[in-house]
Amino acid sequence: MPKHGSFVWNELNSWDPEAARRFYGEALGWSFDAMPMPNGTYWIAKMGDEMVAGIFPLHSPDFDGIPSHWFAYIEVDDVDERLKGLEAAGGRIIRPAFDVPGIGRIAIVMDAEGAGHGWITSVTPDK
Repeated sequence: MPKHGSFVWNELNSWDPEAARRFYGEALGWSFDAMPMPNGTYWIAKMGDEMVAGIFPLHSPDFDGIPSHWFAYIEVDDVDERLKGLEAAGGRIIRPAFDVPGIGRIAIVMDAEGAGHGWITSVTPDK
């Protein structure tokens, strides 16, 4: 189980997931597994059998003006509890906590300097 406070996932938010898959496949040797979502396909990047990253498709109008970028997720012991202290610490909630079945509970936040990232409480195998 990932430890509280550790980086656990990196995700490329991309306007052109096909080009991204082509680039990272050729440059790093990654392969990709499709994971259907309501607004497109999320791509799991793999090195051999190991999952190493994800590719999230950006789409209009929700992400207009945001360039493709890498996005990191930090494991937290309890997303909902941690969000209660975020603003007092100088941060901001960008997207309130939501569940991703089989993955965990996620919130998108900004730190006190405006750096965006995700907080995740991963699903444990026994839950």
